Amino acid sequence: MVSLGGLAAKLFGSSNSRVVKRYDATVKKINALEEEYAALSDEELRANTQRMKDEIAAGKPVEDLLVPAFANVREGAKRALGMRHFDVQLIGGMVLVGGAIAEMRTGEGKTLVATLPVYLNALAGKGVHVVTVNDYLATRDSAWMAKVYNFLGLTVGVITHGLSDQQRREAYACDITYATNNELGFDYLRDNMKYERGQMVQRGHHFAIIDEVDSILIDEARTPLIISGPLDDRSDLYKTIDAFIPQLDKEDYEVDEKQRQVSFTEDGTEKLEGLLKAAGHLQGESLYDIENVAIVHHVNNALKAHTLFQRDKDYIVRNDEIVIIDEFTGRMMPGRRFSEGLHQALEAKENVTIQPENQTLASITFQNYFRMYKRLAGMTGTASTEAAEFGDIYKLDVIEIPTNLPVQRKDEDDEVYRTVEEKFKAIAAEIADAKKRGQPILVGTTSIEKSEYLAERLRKEGMTDFQVLNARYHEQEAYIVSQAGKPGAVTIATNMAGRGTDIQLGGNLDMRIEHELKDVPEGPEREAKIEEIKADVARLKAEALAAGGLYVLATERHESRRIDNQLRGRSGRQGDPGRSKFYLSLQDDLMRIFGSERMDTMLTRLGLKEDEAIVHPWINKALEKAQKKVEARNFDIRKNLLKYDDVMNDQRKVIFEQRIELMDATALDDEIDDMRTETVEALVARRIPENAYPEQWESQALQEDVREILNLDLPVVAWADEEGIDDTDIRQRLNEAADKAAAEKRERFGPEVSAYVQRSVVLQTLDALWREHLVNLDHLRSVVGFRGYAQRDPLNEYKSESFELFQSMLENLRERVTSQLSRVEIVRPDQQEQPAPPQMQAHHVDATTGEDEIGGQPAEPRAASIFHTRPTDRDPQNPATWGAVARNEACPCGSGKKFKHCHGAFAEA
Repeated sequence: MVSLGGLAAKLFGSSNSRVVKRYDATVKKINALEEEYAALSDEELRANTQRMKDEIAAGKPVEDLLVPAFANVREGAKRALGMRHFDVQLIGGMVLVGGAIAEMRTGEGKTLVATLPVYLNALAGKGVHVVTVNDYLATRDSAWMAKVYNFLGLTVGVITHGLSDQQRREAYACDITYATNNELGFDYLRDNMKYERGQMVQRGHHFAIIDEVDSILIDEARTPLIISGPLDDRSDLYKTIDAFIPQLDKEDYEVDEKQRQVSFTEDGTEKLEGLLKAAGHLQGESLYDIENVAIVHHVNNALKAHTLFQRDKDYIVRNDEIVIIDEFTGRMMPGRRFSEGLHQALEAKENVTIQPENQTLASITFQNYFRMYKRLAGMTGTASTEAAEFGDIYKLDVIEIPTNLPVQRKDEDDEVYRTVEEKFKAIAAEIADAKKRGQPILVGTTSIEKSEYLAERLRKEGMTDFQVLNARYHEQEAYIVSQAGKPGAVTIATNMAGRGTDIQLGGNLDMRIEHELKDVPEGPEREAKIEEIKADVARLKAEALAAGGLYVLATERHESRRIDNQLRGRSGRQGDPGRSKFYLSLQDDLMRIFGSERMDTMLTRLGLKEDEAIVHPWINKALEKAQKKVEARNFDIRKNLLKYDDVMNDQRKVIFEQRIELMDATALDDEIDDMRTETVEALVARRIPENAYPEQWESQALQEDVREILNLDLPVVAWADEEGIDDTDIRQRLNEAADKAAAEKRERFGPEVSAYVQRSVVLQTLDALWREHLVNLDHLRSVVGFRGYAQRDPLNEYKSESFELFQSMLENLRERVTSQLSRVEIVRPDQQEQPAPPQMQAHHVDATTGEDEIGGQPAEPRAASIFHTRPTDRDPQNPATWGAVARNEACPCGSGKKFKHCHGAFAEA
């Protein structure tokens, strides 16, 4: 039975098809130019690029040149790559120019589509960024598509990990820059920690196209990019706070072991306030006053350390260190540390040496980084299920682009078994059957562990001819995926493995040539071997087609329909035949969401025997509803996180814009004079209350403040004893004395040195206060949720209190800058001690695994060689030559496993 919506769509077309249809007229205009452009010489095509650049420079809108620009790129691609854009690819390019997401099926040529909007927007000369999910794809796509761009007269750069600042600056200066999302975000943060404009590497955020946009803007949006550095030693504070916890009774706090949370009761809070106040650690009356944010954070950590963490169960003490024990494996995890000061709280509890805490020096979420671009667009095979989030958070519409050829893949109903054991038994039998028939099969799993479990099971049943993909983002993985379409090939992979590489039936010709003939020089021998490989691929493709095309078999449903669709979409590319099927059990994570016990009872009553499966469209619909619920929950989590991050982002933008203005300023005399005047105002207001009599003035304290902050020895006490003097006179005399001292110092330094000193002091002081502010915001964020118990909105509380903290930071800035400039003197370079900069580290936690995917890499690109040995310098047989290896890197021994699963695996406890 057709629904009313389905009937209307048949009669009038869907809203998406109507949007796509609007592009048809423009496609006809581009096609009408094809013969004309085909007749042009290579030099004339390049001349078109310069002509269009000149028109845009003269004020013509970029969009007005879409038709000739697209025609120029199409002809350039035909000559440079031997590839011609299909009409649907032109439509995809127009969607991207309009600042939307083009949803295109796997194999429809997204990499080629991007050349159209990238070329058009690069004509403006402001730089276009093409964003990929890993270094391999950034390097591959930039080298591949640079043939088109260079042919048409544009420059191309690529940013990968380990480049120096100069190399990055050159890459960003190109018309088009390929880079990963991580590198772009970290470069932005590093730029805003520099002290001279010329040291910055990025040149603005004009236009970006994000490949695999759902992976970057949704999957990775839950965790921020962070640059951290060691914090000042606060071991005494940890020890001091720790001493209070044993003085509390069990009635003073409530422990929720299931959620692993602990909180103070009302009586406990009062008792702790009394103890802290008596010891002089509390400012104001309440523990939860804004001034005590840091103390609350330390107190909560100390309470967690004493109540939720048990020695020899959660951690052990060894060699004067706290070593975490993994709760799942029981293994020791040396080198791992709890974050947010919790590890230091445990060190204080066990009375071992307290290691310095890492402090966030700069951070940003991908959500807020990519919203800085004046125009943003994205490509993926699966975005429609998250269209609401793309529209709400990023103001990006999702438009489905029709396939060039009709999709022939057959999506079968799910098979549901009662137990995991029965399910995997059926999967193993199905894999063996497909292999016997010569049908290539891609087996998708939801985790690395499940991939390895299935592989081990197949080995026990005598099958050894298969590939397992459980590493992330590396060239070996891309090659394995590219050959997964050979007849009888069995490839087991996590759902996300190998994104960006198409599975072509018969195998990928280009990658086979590159892989098999890398050591064969150009010449007749190479040409002959290429022809042999071409013939072999054609034969294998015919066999794979005859066997039914690629079979995608999924061992479980993911919590997101989008990930399932990505897996399905690997089959049936460009009109090829194929099939997909999901094998499930009632013990799967998702099946438990809507009550597997009831379903198990029902299936037993229906007479479902062991090793039998139920197959019905209703099961698919029920699962889809469950997935929608999980997707909605995850969207709410990301949306809520963004609301909090937006508060910090507004402040971050103010600080970063202020830094750039300070770096660009030739002199800061007026700003410094204003700061000094406001500091004097604040000092006088602090010690001479409004409408107070002279005998109520704190003149002695004011005199000491003036000596401390303004570095002036003035007779403030004597002034206060003069007849008829008031606070205005005091203020005026202080300003005159401070202005005179500042003027003398400027004259002594000279204008250039004075400007340099002022800029350096202001920037360094601003950075130090901003770092302190970030710590305070982290602490505030960790405790503000408790305001909900008092019927107050935590977000509003966070907004108001973070604003107060920001105001307080700016007041401190004025006072600290004034104080430092009043004391600064010029020291000859040979006398000056240059302190070593702290070792900063970059972090980005994978939201799905909880692991730091950056692996604690150094945040400064120039420092990379200090910490990591280049892969080419490593001897696989000699671990001493490996240097520091990131945990997610391929193991240098050559096993093909990640380092953390091979030589980097933690020893058994």
